[in-house]
Amino acid sequence: MGKLTAAEVKSAGPGRHQDGDGLYLRVTARGSKSWTLRISVDGKRRDIGLGSWPEVGLGDARRKTAELRAAVADGRDPLADRRRGRTPTFREAAEAVYEMNLPRWRSDRHAKAWWQTLETYAMAALGEAPVDRVRQSDVLGCLTPIWATKPETARRVRQRIRAVLRWAMAHGYVEHNAAGEAIDGALPAMPKVKSHHRALHYSQVAEALGSIDASGASEASKLCFRFIALTAARSGEARNATWPEIDFHAAAWTVPASRMKANAEHRVPLSEPALEVLHRAKGLADGSELIFPSPLRPGRPLSNMTLTELLKKTGLHDRATVHGLRSSARTFALEQTDAPWAVAEAMLAHTLGDQVQASYIRGDLFDRRRQLMDHWAEYITTQPQ
Repeated sequence: MGKLTAAEVKSAGPGRHQDGDGLYLRVTARGSKSWTLRISVDGKRRDIGLGSWPEVGLGDARRKTAELRAAVADGRDPLADRRRGRTPTFREAAEAVYEMNLPRWRSDRHAKAWWQTLETYAMAALGEAPVDRVRQSDVLGCLTPIWATKPETARRVRQRIRAVLRWAMAHGYVEHNAAGEAIDGALPAMPKVKSHHRALHYSQVAEALGSIDASGASEASKLCFRFIALTAARSGEARNATWPEIDFHAAAWTVPASRMKANAEHRVPLSEPALEVLHRAKGLADGSELIFPSPLRPGRPLSNMTLTELLKKTGLHDRATVHGLRSSARTFALEQTDAPWAVAEAMLAHTLGDQVQASYIRGDLFDRRRQLMDHWAEYITTQPQ
């Protein structure tokens, strides 16, 4: 028996609400509601749209769930059946594009964001329309309200709508991409503004670490923030770090390729202060392999928002971001050391832009980076706080 009632469906707030047997009610921030069936077909996960509420009620969604599960039990692929039988809806096409790209996306976070932007800004207007019925005016209706107020979001929404319709073109469902260049004239030009993460000057990092240590935040969040500062790592690389990645004997942290932006394994030399953080973090053990587990969700890493909230509570948010610590370290390397450009870039795990120059650099400059990281760690842990 399902978990939801008709009254609960009607009053459901934003999020995903489970009914049972893989059936979910998705509610966007704007309040639109739709049904999704999560099911496994030939060992692969499929998310199949069942329609929007209230057009498709709870009983109808359960009936469709039973029919689709019966089809899978008979060895059929419901999504393939849909595509063969009729023109897919925009939602179905989006699901196909999502499934196609999921293996190559680096993180669940990106996959979730890809779908969420469409769910929030496009599905209410386009989701149940057959892809060959999506017009330029429909796409503009999604983009125009946010084009000036949320330009970066609007760009992403357009890119993702265009990707879905490109898939539809490739499969012969549509002849023209309604989100393509033809709508450019109806959208005002956006200035190309390159924004930078807010970053503290390197001379202010020690004081910031002192403020964070004195805060009432959890020990996990304070240690994780300090570890990020000492290693110049990206937030996700550190928050998801596990003990098997640490070699205390070699004083090195090996971040797997799956967690690196460049999709290549990266060794990080660990300074004495960084090792001290790790020894202190052993007291956070919750039975998982995570070095900085969430104190609220055992077995799960700290969330990105936890560190952002830490900056807000200490009054640093207006001047700094967690990612900005990398800029602080990079500026320090430039202004306070004689480290070569390639060593400083390797410290941040940046790929070298000049392919000719990069071809002559075969090692990972680990020993040179250790000298730089030791210098940086000494600077931010011995300055007055």
